[in-house]
Amino acid sequence: MTCRVWGIDHPYCAILPSPIIKGMNMTHGRTWSWVVGSGACLLSAALWASVAGFQNGPPSSVTTPEVLYSPEDRPADRLVALYEEARQSIYLAVYSFTYPPIVRALVAAKKRGVDVRVITDRGKLDDQKQRAALETLRLAGIPIKVNRHDGLMHLKQAIVDDRVNTSGSMNQTTSAARYNDERLDILHDPASTHRAREKFLKMWADHNRYEDWR
Repeated sequence: MTCRVWGIDHPYCAILPSPIIKGMNMTHGRTWSWVVGSGACLLSAALWASVAGFQNGPPSSVTTPEVLYSPEDRPADRLVALYEEARQSIYLAVYSFTYPPIVRALVAAKKRGVDVRVITDRGKLDDQKQRAALETLRLAGIPIKVNRHDGLMHLKQAIVDDRVNTSGSMNQTTSAARYNDERLDILHDPASTHRAREKFLKMWADHNRYEDWR
């Protein structure tokens, strides 16, 4: 038997029979049956809603990370797609940076009004390919900072539109994209994205440890 609760038919709701209570008149019996039956319907409705809501697993606000390996998963192309989708900001901190499709994607993002910023390692400026890539970004109006401290700026992370961040072993170079064994993690959860963004902006504002390139 089904019953209708809040305008919904619930197939798992059964009206309990009226209890047989000695000495109880018909009016009391009907009232008792209605109360018990309604209570059963409400309980069944709650259980039905619970089952319906969780039949595909508990809700989660965190999307499963994307884990890509180079070269077979072509992670550099996934980065290009992320940069092409950006509408507000791209904050990139990367040790080594030479991959032409990524350079073009960042320049295109800048041209459509995206706030693009790059932090890289001072020692990599001796690499002619990296210097050429950075010069292309600079000519497009993208600000670049390098470390002043003696350690390496060895991060490999990007934050896109404050909604996704990347991490892993992969530099954004042709070798990393095509030949090396590398890993790229793309994280969609707000907590790690916020943490990565705050770290980048802290580095960007630290004039003792980082300076403008050119």
